[in-house]
Amino acid sequence: MPRRRHLPLTALRAFEAFARHGKMSLAADELCVTHGAVSRQVRSLEQLVGVKLTQGPRNNLQLTDPGQRLAQSLGATFDEIERSFLELRGEADREIHISCVGTLAMRWLIPRLPAFHARHPELEVRVTEAYGPVDFAREPFDAAIRLGESASIEGGVAIPFLDNFHGPVLSPALAAAGVTLAELGALPRLHTRSHPQAWAEWAGQAHVLLPEAAEHREYEHIFYTLAAAAAGLGVGISPWIYVAAEVAAGRLAAPFGFVPTPIRFHLVLPETSAKRKALAAFRDWLLEEAATAPPPPRMELVGA
Repeated sequence: MPRRRHLPLTALRAFEAFARHGKMSLAADELCVTHGAVSRQVRSLEQLVGVKLTQGPRNNLQLTDPGQRLAQSLGATFDEIERSFLELRGEADREIHISCVGTLAMRWLIPRLPAFHARHPELEVRVTEAYGPVDFAREPFDAAIRLGESASIEGGVAIPFLDNFHGPVLSPALAAAGVTLAELGALPRLHTRSHPQAWAEWAGQAHVLLPEAAEHREYEHIFYTLAAAAAGLGVGISPWIYVAAEVAAGRLAAPFGFVPTPIRFHLVLPETSAKRKALAAFRDWLLEEAATAPPPPRMELVGA
């Protein structure tokens, strides 16, 4: 077979993006490069083919006749390549890589994954702990789960699937004698370093005046805080969904119940997720699981 001559694929891709958008800046945004990089690639392509592909002032470039012919050919070619790629990806769409806040992954998502695998044995779910902003263009994730008032991102869609409630939790042994709001001050107060305002937020949303604690203990992560609470080291604040199983099993007590917060758990998907059957299957399953999550005991302030 004859050898294929070298094609300037980077320059061709830059030119096709510019021709489709009509602006260097929009092409640069799509390709995640600078405006100058797209301009240089277009100029290098013109030098290689030996004809002008664009004309006019730099702030209002237009395609020449040869440029329009090349743009039409490239557009059709790239469309066909994309269709073939998506078809192949659909055939090989066997793994879903989820970026998820760590404690939800450990205490809620992963314990439920056997049900997903039973329904979809052909699919694999890989979970990576992450907390920062979602950027599908730069990170290898297929979807993300985040906690916040909104998880909307450019190029993605955020689907709220779990309401958030939080409240004080402690060991059953500490709670056995009965704990009033006033007596909270006598217990060591447990804090999570990444969310030091949790107690103040709970007091504001519960509309209570929190007594000053005699002792404060801080932990690096909330799962350490919850382990400390279960061990009887004090009382901490937790989202309900993180401790629902422990409260049901009697490993933690929640004598005051839980109050709603303005934040929710969101499933964040790329805008192209509709083309992937695996992501649609995961989304549908996640929404079903969230709908069956047990509601929290509502707040009751003993001795308030």
